[in-house]
Amino acid sequence: MNRALNFVAGLSLAIVVDAHAADTTLRNDIAADYRERLGALFEHFHRNPELSGKEAETSKRLAAEIRALGYDVTEGVGGLGLVAVLRNGTGPTVLLRADMDGLPVAENSGLPYASTARQVDVLGQEQPVMHACGHDVHMTALVGAARQLAARKDAWAGTLVLIGQPAEERVAGARDMLADGLYTRFPKPDYALGFHVWATVEAGKIMVPQTIALSSADSVDIVVHGVGTHGAAPHRGVDPILVASQIVVSLQSLVSRSIDPLEPGIVTVGAIHGGTKHNIIGDRVDMQLTVRSDNYETRTKLLEGIERIAHGVARAHGVPEDKLPEVIPSKSETTPPTLNDEPTAAQIQSAFREHFGAERVPPNRREGMGGEDFAHYGAPEHGVKAVFFFVGGTPQRELANVAAHHSPLFKIAPEPSITTGIEAMVVGAMTLLGKR
Repeated sequence: MNRALNFVAGLSLAIVVDAHAADTTLRNDIAADYRERLGALFEHFHRNPELSGKEAETSKRLAAEIRALGYDVTEGVGGLGLVAVLRNGTGPTVLLRADMDGLPVAENSGLPYASTARQVDVLGQEQPVMHACGHDVHMTALVGAARQLAARKDAWAGTLVLIGQPAEERVAGARDMLADGLYTRFPKPDYALGFHVWATVEAGKIMVPQTIALSSADSVDIVVHGVGTHGAAPHRGVDPILVASQIVVSLQSLVSRSIDPLEPGIVTVGAIHGGTKHNIIGDRVDMQLTVRSDNYETRTKLLEGIERIAHGVARAHGVPEDKLPEVIPSKSETTPPTLNDEPTAAQIQSAFREHFGAERVPPNRREGMGGEDFAHYGAPEHGVKAVFFFVGGTPQRELANVAAHHSPLFKIAPEPSITTGIEAMVVGAMTLLGKR
């Protein structure tokens, strides 16, 4: 009996030692890859950003890096997206996603590899371009994870699908890739994983939301019509600036009085343009809104409420029925909330805590109601279990002065951000894939 117990104890110890050795080997391999290749690749991506829908050279370089690792790569999916597939026997299919686009921001980070790029955007306007949201981190980490997973084919079974997605900043790329057959032309995933580097979280930390990862994001335009007249004779017209101003104020009642007070929601008027001169009451005002929520029901209530309020306010001010405001939800800049599959998120968080240690995987901390078109990959109609997580990007000593995402001053510490992102993607994928 004692001999049997000693054998079991010895076997358990051997498993623990082997697991620790595997963790150490993975970490060392990733660190070596960063020193030898990935650090330079990150700087290349950062120096050469491209705008949403214009990521031709970025996509070409990312495709070449992954193709060289033995993946079957298809370019031009959903515009400039790419899909890479690695089949390794019978087992689950896991999708790993990185986004590729930069932002129309003039970089002022002071980095030696700062971007000076300029590019004509999809609307025909020349813009400065910067990776001001960390998509260069995501692409570099995808290449690193692709290399480590290909090198460990004897430890997992199933199919890997890696995607380089365009136009995340315009929340259009995921929808375009799905419309172009991502889930029909290629192996449909059982699971989808993605991450975002987060500048306001300490580098080396990983947060896995258990339910709500990010909010819905909808852009809405409102065109308010009036009846033009002289500024000294307002009674002869209908002032669209007054109508628009009342609409701005009244829209705030949607959140305070129309939705469950325990559910968050935002209706922000980000731009308002109208009028030409001091003494002229014009006949038009243009408004631009962003709408955020954390579930499908609240999202519907807010979007429907915008038109109800705009029309109601206009009627109250005497706007004719044939001149009621046009409320135009964007067909491209729209994404539902990013909702993690709860059992899968718990499984991933548990695997991360076992691998990295609980102190490196704290509970998720939300900051605002940002949106992400990763939401489309796990939308209910697809039946794919999706998990989106966050990787810290700033050393603890620098957190007090960190610049926000989308700022000209934005920067992260690339090595800990990328190496942690790679390790998390590899551990996450191997948790979900089959075992050999």
